[in-house]
Amino acid sequence: MTDSRPKTLLAMGADTAARLITGPVRDRLIAVADIDPGLVATDFADPAVAPALAEAEVLLTSWWCPPITAEVLNAAPRLRAIVHAAGSVKHHVTEACWERGLLVSSAAAANAEPVAEYTLAAILFAGKRVLDSARLYRERQERPDLDAMFPGFGNYRRTVGVVGASRIGRRVIELLRPFALDVLVADPYLSEDLGVAHVGFDELFERSDVVTVHAPDLPETRHLVSAARLASMRDGATLINTARGALVDQDALIAELTSGRLYAVLDVTDPDPLPPGSPLYDLPNVLLTPHVAGSLGGELARIADLAVDEVARYARGLPFAHGVAAEELATSA
Repeated sequence: MTDSRPKTLLAMGADTAARLITGPVRDRLIAVADIDPGLVATDFADPAVAPALAEAEVLLTSWWCPPITAEVLNAAPRLRAIVHAAGSVKHHVTEACWERGLLVSSAAAANAEPVAEYTLAAILFAGKRVLDSARLYRERQERPDLDAMFPGFGNYRRTVGVVGASRIGRRVIELLRPFALDVLVADPYLSEDLGVAHVGFDELFERSDVVTVHAPDLPETRHLVSAARLASMRDGATLINTARGALVDQDALIAELTSGRLYAVLDVTDPDPLPPGSPLYDLPNVLLTPHVAGSLGGELARIADLAVDEVARYARGLPFAHGVAAEELATSA
């Protein structure tokens, strides 16, 4: 087992680096890696980056990292590993990286936590009719009779459908365990028992009071939440989407929402952000947030800490704890 400080180069957006590589993270990183934390590769063709790229054994990447192409790899003959301080590596880890045999790690597990927390809050708020009660209380300035308006509202024995047994989907299932909720999961690639009912997509939409979407954005998952599946949802049911907007047939969803039949909590849309004038901004049965479910603010420290831990493991000659394999990418975000 080795114990060295591998030459490491930051590759990400300049603003991302400023928010991610803060004082405590910088100190930990310098302790485990030979790195200039003030040098950030926002463009691999930048002559100022060339010497560090030529010497780098590890690239520490994050959001807005340029694609690591064959041309970039030719300029980085010593590169052996990519540690991604964010979620998906699809946007910058190219086929050339896999052909070269580079080791790849991702902090997707750290980024999954705040998304799952947001989803849990949205599920519980949906069951309590928080959108309705807050709006009616504000409009009437007296306590509304929610029992009369929404018989049986609340979270006891309600059914929650989780679309996609992804890292986030699994974490949502774990967070739901303490509650008296019936949980369903739909995922054609799921082969293990997660301790909840595994059903087909159509059945999930028909049975659930709340449907939360955690599937990857792939050509075959476009409009997975189709017009027919939206139409099959129970009156008063809620759709939560923290994955990608393209997973939902948004025109069909707007039609259902405009009718008042369904509710929605949307942290992502198609396009994202929405153009001015979209009806989703004004519908009273929609909670629309600007892509805030993932890691932001102080939550970035969780991602940074995981990434530094991975660099430290590499320096000690240990395998990554959160390694990514090329074959996983066909069915993941």
